[in-house]
Amino acid sequence: MCGRYALTLPPAAVRAYFGYKDQPNFPARYNIAPTQPVGVVRLSERARQFVLMRWGFLPGFVRDPKTFPLIINARAEGIAEKPSFRAAIRRRRCLLPADGFYEWRREARAKEPFLIRRPDRGPIAFAGLWETWSSADGSEVDTACIITCGPNGTMAAVHDRMPVILSSRDFDCWLDPDSTGPDVLSLLRPAPDEALELVPVSDRVNKVANDDADVQASV
Repeated sequence: MCGRYALTLPPAAVRAYFGYKDQPNFPARYNIAPTQPVGVVRLSERARQFVLMRWGFLPGFVRDPKTFPLIINARAEGIAEKPSFRAAIRRRRCLLPADGFYEWRREARAKEPFLIRRPDRGPIAFAGLWETWSSADGSEVDTACIITCGPNGTMAAVHDRMPVILSSRDFDCWLDPDSTGPDVLSLLRPAPDEALELVPVSDRVNKVANDDADVQASV
C-alpha cells in the first residue's frame, strides 16, 4: 500500500514536470497522510489542471461517509470490475504529484521505516482516481486515491505492494478519458527496479505531526 508520501520540490519544478498551467504556491510537505488535502492533476477541458482533493476516495453511491471504509489505495488487479472504481477508471483518472513515499518493513516485533524516492530526487507521478462525492444536503467534496500494484525488485525488499508510478510519456494516455481498455490498464504495472532507491529513516515519520525535513534524514 501507500499510506504516507512527500512533496518537497518547489512548485515551479512540479508544474514543469506535470505540465499544468495553474500556478499554485504550496509549501514543502514531508509527511502527507490520509484525509489531508493533496495536490491532484487531472484533465479539464482538454488541459491539465492542478486541484486540491481529500486523500480518501468516496464512490458516488456512498450515503454516509462515516460508515464507509477510508479508501486511500485502490488495487490495480481487477480495478475495472470493482463497483467502487469501475466508473472512475473509465472517466476520472488523475495523477498525484510526489517526490517520495514511505513504507515500513517488519523486523521481528518492530517496523523499520524507509523513504522510497528516485535516485535523482526528481518528481514522481502516482496513478490515481478521483470522484466528487455529494451529500444529501447538496455539499460536495472532491476525493482521490492512489492505485497500487505488486512490487518491483527494489520494493520487494520492504513490502509486497507499491504505488503505480507513471512515466511522463504516459501522462496523456492516463489522463485522457477517451483512452480506454487495455491501453490504460497496461500502465498499471511496477516501476523498473532502477527507478527507485530505499533510504532508511527514523521512526519520526510514524507521527503525522512530524512534517519537516528531519523525517527524511537517513539513519
